[in-house]
Amino acid sequence: MQKSIERIVGDSEGVSYEFPVFRFEGTDKAASSAYLQAALHAGELPGVVAIDALMPMLEKAEAEGRTKGNITIVPQANPIGRAQYHFGEHQGRFHLGTRTNFNRGFPLLAAPDVKLLPDTTLGTADQRLKSRLLQLSIGHDIVLDLHCDDEGLAYLYVHTSLWPAMADCAAAMGVDAVILWNEDTDGTFEGASITPYLKVPAEVARFDRRVATTVEYRGILDVDGALAGADAEGLYRLLVARGVVLDQALSTSGSFTGIVAPLENIDMMPAPRAGAVLYDVKPGDRVAKGALLATIVHAPGEAGGRTQLFAPQAGIILTRRSRRIIRAGEDLLKLVGDSKSADARSGTLED
Repeated sequence: MQKSIERIVGDSEGVSYEFPVFRFEGTDKAASSAYLQAALHAGELPGVVAIDALMPMLEKAEAEGRTKGNITIVPQANPIGRAQYHFGEHQGRFHLGTRTNFNRGFPLLAAPDVKLLPDTTLGTADQRLKSRLLQLSIGHDIVLDLHCDDEGLAYLYVHTSLWPAMADCAAAMGVDAVILWNEDTDGTFEGASITPYLKVPAEVARFDRRVATTVEYRGILDVDGALAGADAEGLYRLLVARGVVLDQALSTSGSFTGIVAPLENIDMMPAPRAGAVLYDVKPGDRVAKGALLATIVHAPGEAGGRTQLFAPQAGIILTRRSRRIIRAGEDLLKLVGDSKSADARSGTLED
């Protein structure tokens, strides 16, 4: 294993940011290669601890000569967001300087070629970070961007071109759901990872061996040793299933039996009033149309001081907010409906 340090120049003199990159060199040039990163939203740590638990497995495989494909790992992909605090609260989702989501604004290249990346010399630090992360990932057959939600099931975002070919990956990782999307106009990291291959010939794209996904590891508070170990085992199984690592003792058979739904089926359920949220459902619950989802206490102790929210269709609760204070218009939860949402929002993925 080789460790290197990447340096991102800041936006003022004397400021720079660093993050480590770990590389395992494979012994078979024909084998699939993999790129894994975590904490692009710097406060989302389940993926960070999963990588921490995965590293000893990969080091053991390397020592035993079982690493077939090249592996690149970035355990903490966002040192800029990691350093952002405002009045004691960590702010790792948006760059405070540009107000841009760290998982937006990645260049959507016309081909998987690092020479097409824009010159960010005169850009901002977050643009330089995004360009470098994409540069590190381009050329890998497998690209995993590890995130988490507020409170939720473990699920994947997958481009329709990669499904059902990626069903083995979902099964290996043990996730509960897969959300399929078709178009990225915002420049998410996942979108930037798959878009170049949508524009090249099929023999170059090789969708039969390509993996690109945003992994949502449950909730932001699920930073737990047992969960990290289980997630690491899932990542390891994926690498074995796709031939990056050889492990004849590990069974990778099995089919994915979780939820599969298009992005258009998700109802985000905005809050009609501001106040305190009392949830009547939790992630994983199946609800019928008209079921009570949550009550918002907007005028405590007063007649008519509660507003209830009901399911617009039948489906599964995928996520909900971790905080119980809400403003009007903010999203309360993700409901994966059995049918297309009546007010489905445009864009690739909500995260």
